[in-house]
Amino acid sequence: MRLRNIAGSREVIAESTFTVKDPETKKGLWKKEVFGNSNPIRIEIGMGKGRFLMDLAELNPDINYVGIEKYSSVLLRAIQKQEQRQLPNVKFIRMDAEDIADVFAPSEVDKIYLNFSDPWPKDRHAKRRLPSREFLSRYDKILKKDGVVEFKTDNKDLFDFALEEVEPAGWTLDAVTYDLHNDPVMNEGNVMTEYEEKFSSLGNQIYKYIVSRKGSN
Repeated sequence: MRLRNIAGSREVIAESTFTVKDPETKKGLWKKEVFGNSNPIRIEIGMGKGRFLMDLAELNPDINYVGIEKYSSVLLRAIQKQEQRQLPNVKFIRMDAEDIADVFAPSEVDKIYLNFSDPWPKDRHAKRRLPSREFLSRYDKILKKDGVVEFKTDNKDLFDFALEEVEPAGWTLDAVTYDLHNDPVMNEGNVMTEYEEKFSSLGNQIYKYIVSRKGSN
């Protein structure tokens, strides 16, 4: 379960040079004003403690990464990691993913990562699930034409739901696996999250898909 209340976490976030305050003012300006380069931008929504994002950033110094996390106490852990690693191509935002189109301009992002997202198991909360058609519509507004969404989870019910949402949302399923770590093609170059390492060590299968907009290829 995620930690949601650590005293002083919001103050640390507000003062950190690794977090972007008032991110809506950076819409369309992320490369120039935030990163100071022309490199591609990739985002992880619900980044947790940030290991996945920072490992990717270290492997790909010519790509800019933005981690989005809703809970202050979790984001605090990522900031602490970044204070140690000091990766120049990583920034964080504390925000709700529903507002993503207010923060990034059309075609400003080239890839979105969703990793071990909250399953919101009750049917009435389906619209809150990050791979839902409602969220795919939001991603559509910020991804460049050939941009993709990569989704990983160990929750089969959530994964089945996500697959069912692809077609109605007007997207295309480019790749899918029900056992990532035993799939030689999709597992090549895979960077694990903290949850992924934990769940796979317990014998849980990891599910993954890659989707893009119809007609983008």
